[in-house]
Amino acid sequence: MIEVDAVSKSYGQQKVLDQISLTMPQGEIFGLLGPSGAGKTTLIRLITGAEACDEGAVLVAGERSPSFKTLRHLGYMPQNDGLYTDISGADNLAFFGGLFGLRGAALRQAIAAKLDLVGLTADAGKLVHNYSGGMKKRLSLAAALLHDPPLLMLDEPTVGIDPLLRRKLWAEFARQRAAGVTLVVTTHVMDEIANCDRAALINNGRLLACGSVEELTALGRGNIENLFFEEFPITTEVRP
Repeated sequence: MIEVDAVSKSYGQQKVLDQISLTMPQGEIFGLLGPSGAGKTTLIRLITGAEACDEGAVLVAGERSPSFKTLRHLGYMPQNDGLYTDISGADNLAFFGGLFGLRGAALRQAIAAKLDLVGLTADAGKLVHNYSGGMKKRLSLAAALLHDPPLLMLDEPTVGIDPLLRRKLWAEFARQRAAGVTLVVTTHVMDEIANCDRAALINNGRLLACGSVEELTALGRGNIENLFFEEFPITTEVRP
């Protein structure tokens, strides 16, 4: 589904991604784990086509990113919500749905279904600036899911929300995976990686390791977090 081939990206003199290569298979939850500033969001932006690589290439379903062809097959939940706060939740979804070509009854049905899915039906008419942080997260997820994309890019989707809502979101991610959707989820919360099929560890713009949770745990001698410390240098070949 996604191939990242020797990708590098700099802003001015600062290199934020350095020769990253990854393969993210179809129908899996793929985690990008790393501390704030590690380069996770930049990698997400390169995959979605929001920015271009300085070096290397990103392929999404065989198409080189950025590509308008792949955008309609992609749902993106940005870290900062990306919502219009001066209109209602339902109007936000109507706007985003229109961008993906949904019209009339199909749009209305999609909005109703996704509002119900994230538990916002009763708050659909409220202006978004009156939403709590957790409600904005749920509305952002509804917007990403609105056109039923086969690929979901979720950037720090659980930051700043309560544990109960975080559990509900991960349950929804699991349901999406069961339906054949590919999900790429960034996080700096170590225990969330247990919900992923595979994960890549990124720090200071470099790929430390990639593999299943079991493989990464074994590599970190029982604790994935150990892989971020200097006393656990990564000398094994990174798995595709």
